[in-house]
Amino acid sequence: MKEDSDEMLMLSYAKGDAAAFEALYMRYRKALYRYFLRYVSDPTTANDLYQGCWEKVIAARTRYRDQSPFRAWLFRIAHNHLVDHYRAGRETAALPADLEDPNPDRPAETLDEDARLRRFRRAIATLPRDQRDAFLLRMEGGLSLEQLATATGVTPETAKSRLRYATRKLKEVLQS
Repeated sequence: MKEDSDEMLMLSYAKGDAAAFEALYMRYRKALYRYFLRYVSDPTTANDLYQGCWEKVIAARTRYRDQSPFRAWLFRIAHNHLVDHYRAGRETAALPADLEDPNPDRPAETLDEDARLRRFRRAIATLPRDQRDAFLLRMEGGLSLEQLATATGVTPETAKSRLRYATRKLKEVLQS
């Protein structure tokens, strides 16, 4: 049985099909949450942003048009929601990474993984906001360059440049 496209599901949801929303939610919940978490590094703030983004999707459901991919439309809402968050000055400090429960079966591996993850998060935090957004939309959102450009309101060439600079800077920071 063929799976409905994201665009068809969103159009169905706009007409009142709650099951269509549930399917979209299940498809994008992990990527969308990771996008916010990687950006703010605080699970509580990431969850608030995540919930707020879905609220915006629900509120905008009747205005959705399938001229662009749903993924790009969703992450455009997420991007704008994040921008609004920073403009309002609601950024909170990140929780220390050592609050996470270690794996009791392999403590050395857990410590190594935690250290790599903290280093990666710090490296992402060093990126200028536009480069960080491009990188996270691409990696966590899985957006193509065209979708990335649409989501951030720039040309595809600008999106490509931001992604290239972000990748270069991350390599420099992580290799040092």
